[in-house]
Amino acid sequence: MKRLSTTPVSKGKVTKSALVATAVVMAISGPFTLMQRAHADQYDNQIAALRQQMSQYQNQANALGAKAATLQAALDQITAQKNAIIAQINLSQKQYDDLQAQINATQKQIADNKDALGQIIADMYVDGSITPLEMLASSKNIADYVDQQQYRQSIQSNLSQTINQINALKSKLEQSQKDVATVMEQQKTQNAQLAAKEAEQQSLVAQTKGDEAAYQQLVNNTQSQIQSAAAQQRAYYASLQSQGSNFDSGTYGSFEYANWSGNQGCGGDGYPYCGTQDSYADPWQLLNRECVSYGAWRIDHVYGKNVQGFDGFGMAYQWGQGYAKGATRVYDPQPGDAVVLMPIAGFAPVGHLMVVESVNGDWVHVSQYNFLGTGEYSTMDIKKTGVIFLRFPSK
Repeated sequence: MKRLSTTPVSKGKVTKSALVATAVVMAISGPFTLMQRAHADQYDNQIAALRQQMSQYQNQANALGAKAATLQAALDQITAQKNAIIAQINLSQKQYDDLQAQINATQKQIADNKDALGQIIADMYVDGSITPLEMLASSKNIADYVDQQQYRQSIQSNLSQTINQINALKSKLEQSQKDVATVMEQQKTQNAQLAAKEAEQQSLVAQTKGDEAAYQQLVNNTQSQIQSAAAQQRAYYASLQSQGSNFDSGTYGSFEYANWSGNQGCGGDGYPYCGTQDSYADPWQLLNRECVSYGAWRIDHVYGKNVQGFDGFGMAYQWGQGYAKGATRVYDPQPGDAVVLMPIAGFAPVGHLMVVESVNGDWVHVSQYNFLGTGEYSTMDIKKTGVIFLRFPSK
């Protein structure tokens, strides 16, 4: 048998895939011995079991990744709140310092007013230490005493008023400073609470990301096992080819193909993702050198259609289930359409994807990757029956 394969992954990261590549497996049209069939099924079953296990690991990793993202968003919000409180504290501190500077200035104004009038005048009119009798005795005459008395009363009144105003301002500033200090203490308490909450949230994020990384490692390990089993499978089919088995055509249920070109490496059509098979994801979040990766690239790049990313749902059969965003099913195939072969037990366990290159009556000439699970380019003719044709909108 020959296996058909597709594999989606998260954009830009092979380890973020929700599904992994499967080998394209197509049955040999020539006769098989019972031992040969059992040997082929052995690889099919092994790879299927590994893929199921890896899918479970990937689901766990994806769930943890989503949880980590939610926790990180909450952490970012706490950090933003904490930073806002710190900014408020800094503002309150500035207000406190400004008020202290104003208080210092008012105290200096009081001192300056006393110094300007002289210590004696200040003591005389502020403290009231000189009696009217003493003032009269020191005057030249009654008129002089009256003038001095009126003058000094005026000065005393003005000085007292000025000092009272300054003292009132000082009291107001001191009260404002106390209010700011109270607010600042509240802000500092709130900041301490947010800092503790931030530290707790950081711990949760780190733990969740660590769990996610552990499951991703399991995904990677299982993927390595799949690649090993797929390599053994390819070697097995290569041995059958060397024995002269015929791969050129075949019929499976309502699906029929003919004139298979044989594997041609990376081909000559410019497909740019020809590194080691399944070693990285393409721009559509599909693993390289898989049938779906080639199909998405060729339909988009060569035929100018708008093929969107698959967000982890790009297996060949999923294209036929509506996960190929924007594509509509058609019944009059034309160059640039996608051809989806839905799963066939024992022949195409996860389906297969091809690209229409030309149409000739009931037959369609297609190009493809990963036929026989080798991750290589090839072409063949298929009957219109037994497949789904999808057409993407033009860019």
